[in-house]
Amino acid sequence: MTAVARPPGKGGEEFPYRMKDLCDRTGLSRQVVHFYIEQGLLPEGHKTGRNMAYYSEAHVERLRVIRQLQQEQFLPLRAIRAVLDEEEGGFTTQQRHLLLDVKHRLGSLATPAAEPELVPLHPLLLRSGVSREDAEAIARTGVVTITKKKGRAHIAKDDAWMIELWGELRGAGFTRALGFVPEDVTGFAEEIESIFAKETAMLKQRMSHLPPEEVARLVEAAVPLLNQFMARYHESLVRKFFASIQP
Repeated sequence: MTAVARPPGKGGEEFPYRMKDLCDRTGLSRQVVHFYIEQGLLPEGHKTGRNMAYYSEAHVERLRVIRQLQQEQFLPLRAIRAVLDEEEGGFTTQQRHLLLDVKHRLGSLATPAAEPELVPLHPLLLRSGVSREDAEAIARTGVVTITKKKGRAHIAKDDAWMIELWGELRGAGFTRALGFVPEDVTGFAEEIESIFAKETAMLKQRMSHLPPEEVARLVEAAVPLLNQFMARYHESLVRKFFASIQP
């Protein structure tokens, strides 16, 4: 590989790599790199023309982190984006130390340190009645990751519920013929992510001075209560909507 020296971009950062170089250094295809850029996981390169851009060592490192989170932790793309955003400016060092202490006390709510358990995708699709086309479309929304292991497609066991739930929706009559597609998940995911961002902001603003065991207790208490609030408030909105329809 021959790196082409390019003028520094803003802030003096060097951009020595063409797209081909970036692919060679990371083992990723051009299509995958462009997909990560489109999804907001990877910043665009330093453009020198309409169809020419150069990339920095930071792009190489970012791609390695993305692939590590996908292949070792099996995180879906939306979760990876949240991790990267948090790394770029979420919590102070002191707050991160607090969160690590809280994590050790949360049990099932915290991500296990061990490698996540995988389940084969094909039997899951057969049980749930979900087509491979729909499963791959759900993965493209970024809420789950489909990964290859020994030549077979797998999904994280903790994410299998998403495929099962989609199968229930299809079974209830939400068909493609009526216009219901896996991409519809995106809007709901974005709203939930917005709510979660507000939760973490409250955690940062209001609990940073508390001992980790107290923060862990409050988080464990809040999650089921907030889940109940959202479900019941949603039902309330549905009832009020139809109650407002008059002849």
